[in-house]
Amino acid sequence: MNKVIRIGTRESALAIWQANTFQDLLTSKGYSSELIPIKSEGDLDLVQPLYEMGTTGIFTKTLDTALLNDRIDLAIHSMKDVPTRLPEGIEQAAVLERGPVQDVIVQKTNVSSLQSHQKIATGSLRRKAQWLSKFPDHEIVPLRGNIQTRLSKLKNENWDGAIFAEAALVRLKLENKSVKILDWMIPAPAQGALMIVCKSQNKALFNILKQFNKPETALCTQIERDFLRTLEGGCTAPIGALATVEGDNIQFYGGVFSLDGKRKFIIKETFKKSSNQKGIKLAKQLLKKGAADLLQELKSSL
Repeated sequence: MNKVIRIGTRESALAIWQANTFQDLLTSKGYSSELIPIKSEGDLDLVQPLYEMGTTGIFTKTLDTALLNDRIDLAIHSMKDVPTRLPEGIEQAAVLERGPVQDVIVQKTNVSSLQSHQKIATGSLRRKAQWLSKFPDHEIVPLRGNIQTRLSKLKNENWDGAIFAEAALVRLKLENKSVKILDWMIPAPAQGALMIVCKSQNKALFNILKQFNKPETALCTQIERDFLRTLEGGCTAPIGALATVEGDNIQFYGGVFSLDGKRKFIIKETFKKSSNQKGIKLAKQLLKKGAADLLQELKSSL
């Protein structure tokens, strides 16, 4: 391909880092490219909670439209923001090497279960539910915006800590001694992974992009996203999932939580990498155990 490849990206510092990272990969293989920054619906409204915005894909819709209208040739997304069903005419071309998967808390004080009435900030229902499950006496306050904005709000508000994805802080070199990894919290499906999409009909570009695909990361994130899709949970639902490769096996850890953290359905299983549709099967197990009623209650309450 001799033409300059147009890379669609959101305008946040993290999104630009992601786009630059992939641009470097293209350059290393001899392909010319340029970045086309595009504002997303989720970036324009930084006040309304994500779960109240009434749709999934709020961080990807404008890029999807640009792709289908030939304003860009490909888009790069934080995979956890991508709906589990891609729009017609758009196809996953590659999943890049995964970064850190865990959630972390940036602390202003020593967050402890022994201290009640602490204020913890997050805009994620998944993080809120799991935090309250562990620290039921704490107060969760809403937090929106890009990484720098959220860190600034944490500094200026009377909060004890705020929860972030470790990958975001690492990629922007914002980690410090006040960051603590929450190894007990189940991350969002596909957290830490980057997805490249292009138009289904653009076979030449698809063949270029697939050389950057990391098969094990693609497999693990597919299992996680199958789990999420089968539970019919959108990007904001209190659902966590993590699949990791251990030799010839996959270790899976997933869960569904009530908003107050008082109820949860957890599943852990180890299975062969060659197993088929495990994300779907594991989700169906949780639905039968009572997660279906919990998710229906959630839909009614939001």
